[in-house]
Amino acid sequence: MSRVEYNATTATLSIWFVQSGGPYDYYGVPQSVYEGLLGARSAGTYYNDYIRDRYSSNR
Repeated sequence: MSRVEYNATTATLSIWFVQSGGPYDYYGVPQSVYEGLLGARSAGTYYNDYIRDRYSSNR
């Protein structure tokens, strides 16, 4: 991941990936998941375990 943003008003997590670009927007994401991503030892592993295929997205 090259960039991550979170909009608390809309609970939207936006992620830009190094190879595929972005943003990829994930909807209905709790702020705690965003904070977990920021604090994770491995952002990729956290993404796979807690975000990927768990929230609706625009891609």
